[in-house]
Amino acid sequence: MRSAGALRLVRFRGPGGPEPRLGLELPPGGDEILDLSAAEPELPRSMRDFLSTGGTGMAAARRALESGGPRVPRSAVQLLAPVGDPQKLICVGLNYRDHCLEQDVKVPKEPIIFSKFPSAITGPFDAIVHPEDSSVSTTAPELDWEVELAAVVGKEGRHIPEAAAMDHVVGFTIANDVSARDWQMKRNGRQWLLGKTFDTFCPMGPALVTKEAVTDVHNLRISCSVNGRVMQDSSTKQLIFRLPWLIAWVSRFVTLVPGDILLTGTPPGVGVFRKPPVFLKRGDEVSCEIQELGLICNKVV
Repeated sequence: MRSAGALRLVRFRGPGGPEPRLGLELPPGGDEILDLSAAEPELPRSMRDFLSTGGTGMAAARRALESGGPRVPRSAVQLLAPVGDPQKLICVGLNYRDHCLEQDVKVPKEPIIFSKFPSAITGPFDAIVHPEDSSVSTTAPELDWEVELAAVVGKEGRHIPEAAAMDHVVGFTIANDVSARDWQMKRNGRQWLLGKTFDTFCPMGPALVTKEAVTDVHNLRISCSVNGRVMQDSSTKQLIFRLPWLIAWVSRFVTLVPGDILLTGTPPGVGVFRKPPVFLKRGDEVSCEIQELGLICNKVV
């Protein structure tokens, strides 16, 4: 059941200057942003620092919501990725049963963990830059889409028990794990990192939706469209390793801190496994949508 304390936190720019600010989306997917940085000026303007305040920041946000702080039209702002400077951006490969079936591969017995650099993060409606130039490759890079549920860490922990794992998650957002398949699968020793982490290869947003606002994170429709054509359409019910187990697993190796982001894998329908393969080109528009979280849309330029 959803809680009255549910929030949809955003980062945005303007009006009032170029510096990013924190806000609340009102109502979900609505036309207004509550300017949290104006309502509570003592709060950090970095989402990572805001989350590090723990209950203090969240209490201030709920206080601003209840008291009715200053609002700006959504059309007047540029929405940014909810977390722009995570310490870690952790990704999980092959984590949907139907995606494994699509590739005719066995379901993994352990999570496949890789990473993207935080510099890959871009806004929910900003451009994906196609690295089509001779400094990268003599042929056009094979760009692909991957809609993903992203969990955001709100509480530090190491060796976190599975039963307590969701206490360390503050909420969720949408990510597109854009991938240059040639660099991921054919070049650089077939290591995944370079193909995953070009600048702008991680659109994210539109909001950090606190977990109280989500009915059941393991039963959400997840989809991706390219130029209006549905390419991916599945449900988080298909996750092989569910969030509590993933949080516990990852924390065996690294300390999770507020602002860290965990991309939980993509469902079937990616371009590389289509027959024939389909890759993104300049001018394409990619829309990623997850039930209860919203939608992001990015043009390839």
